[in-house]
Amino acid sequence: MTIGQPTASALAACFLFCLATSAASAAERRTFDAKSFAAAQTSGAPVLVDISATWCPTCKAQKPIIDSLAEQPENRDLIIFAVDFDSQKAIVREFRAQSQSALIAFRGKTETGRSVGDTDPSSIAALVKSTLAK
Repeated sequence: MTIGQPTASALAACFLFCLATSAASAAERRTFDAKSFAAAQTSGAPVLVDISATWCPTCKAQKPIIDSLAEQPENRDLIIFAVDFDSQKAIVREFRAQSQSALIAFRGKTETGRSVGDTDPSSIAALVKSTLAK
């Protein structure tokens, strides 16, 4: 080994640090369950409910936008709950969602906004921003 060349263990340590730092700055994703959702609301956490279907082209267009927003440091406290439109019909009804591709934002127990069929990155970002404490 010569001076200036990183060792394998130093490279591995750097990789793990970067991975941990990245994960700490990303929004949390969960499959919807009533207990976790209620706990998130009670804690006052910013929440985005993503009601989607695997066959939905609009939902597929929303996914990379939501993924990008989830990675932004200002959204690190956001909890994204995924609701499957086809297999979680009772939950879809509880949220009064008429169709898939519905995004519903909450700050604690307060709904701050919702959209259906929106694929505009700036308006989805505004919806997510509405969940953040002012």
